[in-house]
Amino acid sequence: MASSLWVMIALMGVATILFVYMGRAVDDPRVKMIYVATIGIPAVSLSSYFGLATGLTIGVVDIAGRGEVVTMWGRYLTWTFSTPLILLALGLLVGSDRPTLFAAIAFDIGMCVTGLAAALTRQAIWMRWVWFGISSAFFLVVVYVLLVEWPRDAAAQGEDVVDLFGLLRTLTVVLWFGYPIVWALGTEGLAVMGTGVGATAITSWAYSLLDVGAKFVFAVLLLRFLADEPASVTGQQTARTGSPAED
Repeated sequence: MASSLWVMIALMGVATILFVYMGRAVDDPRVKMIYVATIGIPAVSLSSYFGLATGLTIGVVDIAGRGEVVTMWGRYLTWTFSTPLILLALGLLVGSDRPTLFAAIAFDIGMCVTGLAAALTRQAIWMRWVWFGISSAFFLVVVYVLLVEWPRDAAAQGEDVVDLFGLLRTLTVVLWFGYPIVWALGTEGLAVMGTGVGATAITSWAYSLLDVGAKFVFAVLLLRFLADEPASVTGQQTARTGSPAED
């Protein structure tokens, strides 16, 4: 388990430095905002993974009817702060209106917090699954924004934005579905491989690999596109009331 955490610390540290370097010459305010949001993704993850690796944000939950389970609750802190930054970057890219952007971020935070509740609940196994269901409901709202609302906004931008958003949307939705699947099958859910050290390590590696794609690959694709400050982003306007593009 520890090996996956230290690998991620190294990767997120390199990513933070790399992304800062990539954005050193950016001048457009909108592109800068997206860069700042994207740079924050590995920076937040680096801090959280360090907490996990040092044992600060790892605990043991004694679940009624099952026994003791190692809970890496620090991961939920990572997701609570990093996934809203992912949505903020995407929303700014497509020129989302403020209410939709706020809704996506608010329900995303709700998803993470209720996921944490599921992981820490010890009174009964069924209570854990109730929290898991609530978290999944919040998640579906975020998926709706990604699949229905923001494609409409992207369509009003340049064709290159449409293509990039389509790629990032697919990457995000597919990988984000992986997290509840890992939870459900891993040590905190059904524990199909048990709750021992080996099973905990596999669960940790699964989460880390998902983070690589959902955060690092996502950020590289987005920032490479923005590095040249494309006109479809720097000059984008939207007729939707209250859009960040109007700031």
